[in-house]
Formats: sequence, C-alpha cells, structure tokens
Amino acid sequence: MKITTANRRQDSGERSGDPSAASDALPAAYRLPPDATKEAISPVEPRVVFIEATNRCNLHCKTCPRTFFELEPPRTLSFRRFSHIVDQFPAMERALLHGIGEPLINPQLPRMIAHLKKRGVDVLINSNGTLLTPRRQQALIDSGLDAYRCSIDAGRAATFMRIRGEDQFQRVTEGIRGLVRAKHHANAKRPAISLWCVATRENLSELPDVVRLAARLGVPAVYLQRMVYFVGPGEETYGLARKELTIFGKLEEGEEAIIDQCEALGEELGVTLHASGARGPRSSLSDARSAQSAPWQACMRPWTAAYVTANGNALPCCIAPFATREYTSLILGNVFEQPFEAIWKSKPYRDFRTQLMSAHPPAPCTGCGVHWSL
Repeated sequence: MKITTANRRQDSGERSGDPSAASDALPAAYRLPPDATKEAISPVEPRVVFIEATNRCNLHCKTCPRTFFELEPPRTLSFRRFSHIVDQFPAMERALLHGIGEPLINPQLPRMIAHLKKRGVDVLINSNGTLLTPRRQQALIDSGLDAYRCSIDAGRAATFMRIRGEDQFQRVTEGIRGLVRAKHHANAKRPAISLWCVATRENLSELPDVVRLAARLGVPAVYLQRMVYFVGPGEETYGLARKELTIFGKLEEGEEAIIDQCEALGEELGVTLHASGARGPRSSLSDARSAQSAPWQACMRPWTAAYVTANGNALPCCIAPFATREYTSLILGNVFEQPFEAIWKSKPYRDFRTQLMSAHPPAPCTGCGVHWSL
C-alpha cells in the first residue's frame, strides 16, 4: 500500500496534536454541523448508533472483559425489542450491531439488518467469524449488510488459540473464504469484507501473515486496532489486556519495520492496510498526548453517537466498557424504562459531556481520544 496524501495529512495532524486536523478525517455522521458547538446538551440527535444484537459470545478472548467478569445479565435482543430501540433514533444514519458479544449468535440479525436498510441506514457488524456458515453467509448478503469486519487478531492458528481461547482459526478462515465466494456468486457489491487485528506485542510480528492471509482469502483490507486495557485501582489487569503488552506510544524500530513490510506486501498482493478510527497505521499505534495534553476533548461520541446494550442500557460509547471496571458509572439510562430522547438530555449525559470537555474527564476517557475506534 502506498501512503496517500490523505493518510499523510491524517498522521501529521495527529502527531502535531491538532484535534481539528484529525477530526476532519472522521465520517460525517460522527461530526457536528459546522455552526454547532459542544455543550452539555447536544444540539443534534445521534446519527451513529451502536446496538448490541447480543451480549453472549462463543469465544473466551484473553483481551475481552466479558471473559473475566459479567458486565450485564446475558441477553440476546428480540426483534420486538430491537424495533423499540431503533424507533427511538429517527436521525440514525449508521448502525453498528455489535458490542460485548458475537452478533451472529442472534438468529434475528439478518432481519434486523434488512429492517435498517429499508430506512436507508448504513449497517456494519464486527464478528469473530466462527459462526459464518454457508446459510449465514447468504443471509448476510441478502440482508443488504454494508460491511462485515472479522476480528481475527492472528495470522497463525497457535496465536489465534492463545489470544482467542479456542482452536477455531481454520473455521474462521473457511467462513471468510465462503463469504467472499458467496458474494462473488451473487454478483453482490456488499458487504465490504475486512480483517481486523488488535495489535499487541504478542502478535504484531504476525501482521504480515494477516496481510498474506487476507490476500489468500480474497479480502481487500486489513485494519489495525489499538488494544484497550483497564487502568483501575491498583492498575488491575486481566488476561492479555495488560499495559506491558500494548503498543501505545512511539513505535520501536522493529515495529516500524513490520508496518513497512506490511505496506509493501499490501501493494504487492492487492491488500490495503488501514487502521481503526480514520487513522494511518503508524499513528493508530501512537500516543497522541505528547503535544495535545487532553485528546479526549476532541471526542464527538457523546454528542453524535449512542450505544445501547442488549439490556437497553445507554452508554456513552462502545469503548468505555473495555476501559474501566466501574461499569455502573457508564450507564446513563435505559431505553426500556424511559425514552432515549429524555436520556440524551438528562443530567447524567449532561454531566458526562461537561466532564469530557474539562481537564479531568471520566475515568474511561483518560487513555482514549477521538480516534480510538470507529
């Protein structure tokens, strides 16, 4: 992959700590209108909505909080409850039907996607790929799904097992290959398919293998993600989500070389290397704080995006559950108990936004910033 002018502009804006330059790369749905300002009450309704199709999962990933403790009671969203949630977001433009859980567990998922597509909403899912049977492959294509992101985190079976907790690497790769073939046979443009890799010191050396794997499977894009880890009382850590394993700050020479190798491989094999959060691969793994002391102040999520769990709880964003053990502090209301319109303007949301604009943000936001993940 060649670094485009846009990539260079993104990286330079982030390295300089210029939040306005970095925010220009965000999809429009995440931004406020040009004449609007960030206040305690958002001037707009959410256009981006995360809805957990389920909070159940069939893997035990060593980087995921649900492997180590229960955040909420297990629930798979019924279509009736899903419709109740969706109806409360008239301005929705982009829906992501995932969160803490594997969305393909929900048998109603294709119906949910089709329902949103009738409203003209762009729909994405992040999935672990283990349940991507031929029947589900076709159902996702028929539903009109816009993007299928497979979180794979490894280029080899042994590493997949170590991180994901299950020996399912071959099953995942066969499922992705099947989805690519089914899409080709249906002459379908959607869904866009990509492989996603949470980069840690445990697996970054395998990133070239992930690029090669994508090429073999017919997947045109690989995305890097930064690992989220708890920094709580006593710096508690769980599994592989530990500070010493994260790549967050100035890339070491060997890590830079791996990115260089992947870009060269991508150009050769027809696979584009991206990163989450509208960032370049290098800057996605960089610490944005050196020049910008409060990167969280550029975050737009509590003003333009909403997150609703399978139990109906409204959270400020999709990342916060991964970044704090104090989960109850994230719950701003419940859409099955009161209208989201009231929650959006409520005191808990107002307080959260006000704190996020200050020098002392909510605890989950201290290690984050506008470009963590999209």
